Amino acid sequence: MAVIPLAAHFHGDFVIKLLPVDSGATMDEVAAAAAANSVGIHVPDQPGRTLRVRKQGADEAFPRTSTVADSGLEPTECVEIYFE
Repeated sequence: MAVIPLAAHFHGDFVIKLLPVDSGATMDEVAAAAAANSVGIHVPDQPGRTLRVRKQGADEAFPRTSTVADSGLEPTECVEIYFE
């Protein structure tokens, strides 16, 4: 698989971060990677709530088991991560 750099905006964080992810990573794995850089640092944890990923500006989140390759996201494209 290939490493894809995504711009990740975690809801509540004031910084958009470059997030390198594997093209075979699921959206749950992308959310977990983004959370490692924001939750407990700039964003308070929300135990029991599910993290979701959507393309910036989209109304709906990607399915949690879909992969980065399945999503059609391009390098440096921005995704939003949020607690559902």
